[in-house]
Amino acid sequence: MRIVLVGYMGSGKSTIGKILAKSLKINFLDLDDYIENELENTISDIFKEKGEIFFRNKEHIFLKEVLNKKNNFILSTGGGTPCYSGNMETILKETEHVFYLKVSVAGLVERLCKEKNERPLIKNLPDEDLPEFIGKHLFERNHFYSQANYTVLCDGKSPEEISEEIEKLLV
Repeated sequence: MRIVLVGYMGSGKSTIGKILAKSLKINFLDLDDYIENELENTISDIFKEKGEIFFRNKEHIFLKEVLNKKNNFILSTGGGTPCYSGNMETILKETEHVFYLKVSVAGLVERLCKEKNERPLIKNLPDEDLPEFIGKHLFERNHFYSQANYTVLCDGKSPEEISEEIEKLLV
């Protein structure tokens, strides 16, 4: 079984993916970690040194590489992964278990305010600009996220509850 988690940054893809992988006893892969390992550099530094276009090209290559592996896994994608280079189409072609972890703008603002320094896209934004930035981004990306086979509403739920909800949808 191969499961792909998509959603905006801060939606809990990595956290939930790890819990789900442990419960289902299959491997967990974080696409951003995979890219950092392959390029021997952090996502933040890749953006800074080579730019977003370079990153998105590499992200597409590594996504296809991971999806072409025949083993079972849960893959957590980057927030922008489904929105570039036909990636969502590629993901949907390779697995029927694609979950959109949907969090409200308010929920994302609350989560992301705490981890801005690790997020290249919002690192330099004042906190008061986050709701508008996230809202605009979600509007632009919703077309891609909503193509997932399942949408899981995550507001007000623990990662464990979300993981359990996903497991029930797999049956």
